Amino acid sequence: MRAAYVKNLFAAIALAITSATLCAQEKIPDERTPLAAHSTATPTSLPGAETYFYRTGAPAPMRLFIVKPAGWTAQDKRPALIHFFGGGWTTGTPASSVGWAKIAAQLGFVGIAPDYRTKGRHDTSPLASVADARAALHWVQVHASELGLDPKKIVVGGNSAGGHVALWTAITPNPPGSDAAEAPLYKPAALFITSSVSDTSIETGYTPKRFGINSLALSPVHQLDDKMPPVLAFHGDADTTVPVAQSVALRDKLISAGNTCELHIVHGGGHNYGGDVPEWREKTRVLLNDFLSRQKLLR
Repeated sequence: MRAAYVKNLFAAIALAITSATLCAQEKIPDERTPLAAHSTATPTSLPGAETYFYRTGAPAPMRLFIVKPAGWTAQDKRPALIHFFGGGWTTGTPASSVGWAKIAAQLGFVGIAPDYRTKGRHDTSPLASVADARAALHWVQVHASELGLDPKKIVVGGNSAGGHVALWTAITPNPPGSDAAEAPLYKPAALFITSSVSDTSIETGYTPKRFGINSLALSPVHQLDDKMPPVLAFHGDADTTVPVAQSVALRDKLISAGNTCELHIVHGGGHNYGGDVPEWREKTRVLLNDFLSRQKLLR
């Protein structure tokens, strides 16, 4: 009996360790406020991800980091999730968004964390950030067959300024500063944005001076297509960096045009709402899974 007890005890311990490991793997990435201190070094590789270039020449070589799911083959036509880091178009690197690529891979998606030009590392304006985001989606769609994914089943997400550039992958007219030859071939299948900048206009927008004369032309809420992909959005009502009113206005405009937008407002949450209200880190993942399932994107 003692031997059986010991055997069962070890089995229970092993199960607990496995469960804890899975929970740790699925922990929502912690992306800080736009001007927080991120590494200023441009990563050339990231643990658990494969490195690709979506642009090798001018204006700057740019990488993206891809996490493939278990059982992946080049013959697959899997859904994919591209996630853009935040940082006010000034700081940040894909090191802070590759966590979402890993979560996507756990769901059977091809997870992708692209780099894009920022003020701090490339001395560029937000126009370059938008141009790179559109070029990254274009490259992934062109290379879909070798990446084992369906170019029409790509979810695009982003945090803060990353949400701003993610929105621009779904808007058809070519914005100032972007190359029409690098425009997305298809709209994203859905958008997933957190604490997102959606308004850069002079009257009501976030840091419009950064955009110069193009503040309205690069303001997503003012440039939306009539038909937009389904949007899942999260925003804290105590966000003093990007006011929650931006996401409310975006939701209202999308819905009034007949589009789908689910906005979850985190009470007491600041710009890093998952750090302020920790239970929302798990809630975000659960609600994202449910949203992807309803969009028929989960395998």
